[in-house]
Amino acid sequence: MAPPVSVPIKLLHEAIGHTVSIEVRSGEIYRGHLMQSEDNMNVLIENVVRTNRDGSKTSMEQVYIRGGQIRYFVVPDMLRHAPMFKNLLKSQTGPSTGPAKGSGFGSLGASGKGKGGRR
Repeated sequence: MAPPVSVPIKLLHEAIGHTVSIEVRSGEIYRGHLMQSEDNMNVLIENVVRTNRDGSKTSMEQVYIRGGQIRYFVVPDMLRHAPMFKNLLKSQTGPSTGPAKGSGFGSLGASGKGKGGRR
């Protein structure tokens, strides 16, 4: 059985068909319509404008970017209302009004490794 898909990967799949910005390790930024994404974060974007580190821009029809080269994604703000987040909240909340104890929300400390610090 395949391992479950994490929340960032689900969000990436939800962004298909929307305009995204992607910065790669070399510092270039690609902005275009996300057409395909894979679970390893490989993506295909179309109608792309590439901004080089020096600020010059190049237009391209399609670009395929390997997931290992991606530094970060910027997805549309409207995806915060995606159905997957409602389902995630339902699964993380119990019969009480707040998140269940030990849920992912609010449990990251300053170290970013959870409540207990190092693991």
